[in-house]
Amino acid sequence: MNLTQLTVFREVMETGSISQTAKKLNRTQPAISLALKNLEKSLGLMLFERKGRRLVPVPEAHYLLAETTGILDRLASISNTMEGLIKGHAGSLNIATMPGPSAFLFPRFISQSVGENPEIRITLSTRSSPQIMELAGSQNIDFGFADFEHSTGKKPQYSAELIRADCFCALDRDHPLSSRQSLTLSDLDGTPMGGLHPSHPFQRKIRQEFENVAAEYNPTVTCQYFLPLIPFVSSGQCCSIVDPLTVATERELNFSNGKVVFLPFTKPLRYEYAILEPNHRSPSQLALQTKAGWKAEMLRMLDGVKANPLSFWIDEEGTEHNRSL
Repeated sequence: MNLTQLTVFREVMETGSISQTAKKLNRTQPAISLALKNLEKSLGLMLFERKGRRLVPVPEAHYLLAETTGILDRLASISNTMEGLIKGHAGSLNIATMPGPSAFLFPRFISQSVGENPEIRITLSTRSSPQIMELAGSQNIDFGFADFEHSTGKKPQYSAELIRADCFCALDRDHPLSSRQSLTLSDLDGTPMGGLHPSHPFQRKIRQEFENVAAEYNPTVTCQYFLPLIPFVSSGQCCSIVDPLTVATERELNFSNGKVVFLPFTKPLRYEYAILEPNHRSPSQLALQTKAGWKAEMLRMLDGVKANPLSFWIDEEGTEHNRSL
């Protein structure tokens, strides 16, 4: 007994005809007759009585039909599921992203990418960048999106794809500097500034850049991530150096009602994002497609705000390799 024989048997039960079954399965009549004969031989049971050109099933055939239908339907379901997994139309996603993009940009991308597909289950967590690195290193997520930090100590158990792009200075539209085409850090000497917590790598970088040009960095507002700084900027309480995805978010959502402008720096300040993938967790087709789609979407947004993005990847030795866009 095999699947071909069972498929033939079910069609003969439905049509009562060898010729109709042959047409439906796109096979010859002798092939259908042989498959039916071999099935009866393997069972040791005549399944049909031949009455003219009609095949009349015996009572036992109805029992076999119920079993056969269950088997073939289950196999069809498995086949459809596997096809969906292979094409990335089914499966589960476990993704972690840092707070800023998790507020709007990343959930929007995931929802549009997945669409109304009940075969896909999504777990989207908001974590700090160090926590995302830990999750990727412990193989607990399909991929993560974080600020990039060079690993110290033991070799990380994840691979990192970097995207660098230009930062911007966010200013109240009525600020004296807002009419400039670009700014330098010296222009912000002593200006009230909003920024991230002092321990954040980017904040340490900003402080160092101010020191390098002998300018005073004057922090007056501190937040966990960039988006909450926008209301303080729009009210004129401070300026802020922000990452380009924050610029993309504000331009789409317009939290400030047009009261904030974003200026580039004459000497670009670069922000580093990282897409992290566990080294020892084989990615599904769904995860691969989603990760690639997010990278493409992010590059599109960064190009849209003229942030000049460049893509890199980090090998196991921590060496950067340029990846053309």
